Amino acid sequence: MKLNPRTDLKLERTLDAPRALLWECWTTPEHIRQFFVPEPHRVKACEIDLRVGGRFNTVFDVNGAEMKNEGVWLEIVPIEKLVFTDAYSEGWAPSEDPFMTAIILFEDAPNGGTRYTAIARHRTPDARQSHEDMGFFSGWATVADQLVSYARTLKR
Repeated sequence: MKLNPRTDLKLERTLDAPRALLWECWTTPEHIRQFFVPEPHRVKACEIDLRVGGRFNTVFDVNGAEMKNEGVWLEIVPIEKLVFTDAYSEGWAPSEDPFMTAIILFEDAPNGGTRYTAIARHRTPDARQSHEDMGFFSGWATVADQLVSYARTLKR
């Protein structure tokens, strides 16, 4: 995949957890609630209909303010790739002010770990810069750390 540095942001990490478990965390509402936003913020609600065009809706509590995010899945490759966007909501209803499309990639890494890549694609360079300024790199890195910590509590 060719990324555009003017509109795309990318975080790559090797995570100490198997990709099947990370996949489960990313695709299960109860699990999403445990890691998807950097603490002390939290996910108050999550709905997932894991199919192309299915909903991926979350409600965040950010400093006491409720933030609703409605989106859909664009691509699903089991245990390898998730693509979702807020450009549409369920039923392919266009959003008034979409923010990004996210691509999450899972690949095997040595010693049972996972090569984890999170990509945020934006419509404009200004939207990309805004996301970077609000803390994309530190925020998504924190989410990755929280994901591993939580996944370890589920490790089978």
